[in-house]
Amino acid sequence: MRHPFRVVIVTGVPGVGKTTVLTKLGEIAEKEGIRVKVANYGSYMLETALREGLVENRDQLRHLPLRRQLELQRLAARRIIEDASKELGDNGVLIVDTHALVRTSAGYWPGLPRHVLDELKPDMIAVIEARPEVIVERQARDKGRYRADMGGVEGVARLMENARAASLASAVHYASTVVFVENREGAPEEAATELLGYIRNL
Repeated sequence: MRHPFRVVIVTGVPGVGKTTVLTKLGEIAEKEGIRVKVANYGSYMLETALREGLVENRDQLRHLPLRRQLELQRLAARRIIEDASKELGDNGVLIVDTHALVRTSAGYWPGLPRHVLDELKPDMIAVIEARPEVIVERQARDKGRYRADMGGVEGVARLMENARAASLASAVHYASTVVFVENREGAPEEAATELLGYIRNL
């Protein structure tokens, strides 16, 4: 039912600040002697897609045909666990940075379907959140990503609501705990500290 190391899936809508929070968490964990590997799910999928000439950048992934995305998703989950097994052994924490729900050209798509959960076997699913208007402002500041198709404040709010439900539904398969952590503007270290506190209790 579980891997030797703990597995924490961290989700959140694009622009919520997951990467910043996880960078802070890694710094705090290192000081405390906690072994942490952060794996970005999208990066694992992107590497495969680039190698096969399917996309030119990360934002094109969610517009691939869904059956193609499904295969990339499966391969990414397997590779993440293989890499974590080599790096963490019987100890440490694998943190998977991903999305519980992805808005695609064909509708909402689950980021944590059963075949992914069967590979990852998560102990916890953590949802990083912020106010929708704050997320839209963060998206606008990130010039390296294309997110104009997210639907503004209303679209982000709807995606957040549905992503919460998707995270809770995914947790059922492996009896994973679910936590909600707010990433307030200018305070990612607070969110990181709160999340690490939950992880210590696993």
